[in-house]
Order: sequence, then structure tokens, then C-alpha cells
Amino acid sequence: MSDESVQKPASTQKPFSTPEMVALEAELAVTRAQLASTVDELVARLDPRAQAGRAVASVGHLWSDATSSDAAPDARKKAIALIGGAVAGVAALLALMVAARRKG
Repeated sequence: MSDESVQKPASTQKPFSTPEMVALEAELAVTRAQLASTVDELVARLDPRAQAGRAVASVGHLWSDATSSDAAPDARKKAIALIGGAVAGVAALLALMVAARRKG
């Protein structure tokens, strides 16, 4: 074989590119960065510890609205209704559990 028929190793060959390819690669890099940011945000939102912290803060705010005389009347009424509904729901669930246990 002659030296002309031997191909150069891939590392020494220049890759072929056009301005369109360069633009597409840049667009893909931007899209990849946006997607990574979105995934990171979703992971943070779905983290159980973060969700529990938000729930505790929400309940604390709700309790504050229900018990504080400084709260707006609408916010206080809504907080009392939500807390009352939650208490009624827990009471109904406990009553159902007691009734099921007595039957069984």
C-alpha cells in the first residue's frame, strides 16, 4: 500500500462545519442549559424536605391568620374555615375507622 491510500487518524482531521451547523450547535447549547435549569428547578420543587417546609410554613401562616386580630377579615374567615374543615375531616376519618373496627 502506498502512503496516499492510508487515511489520517481521526484526531488530525478537521471536522467539517458550516455557519448553519455552528448556529445549530450554539442553539443546542442554549437549549441544553435551559433544560438543565428547568430540571434543577423541578428537583428543588419536588424535594420532600422542601415540600414539608413549605407545608409547615403554610400551616403556620394559616394559623396566624386564624388567631391574629391583625389579620384581614377575609383572610381570617378563610383560615378559620380551612382549619375547621380539616378538623371535621380528621374527625370523620377517625369515626369511620372506629366504626370499621367495631364491625370487623
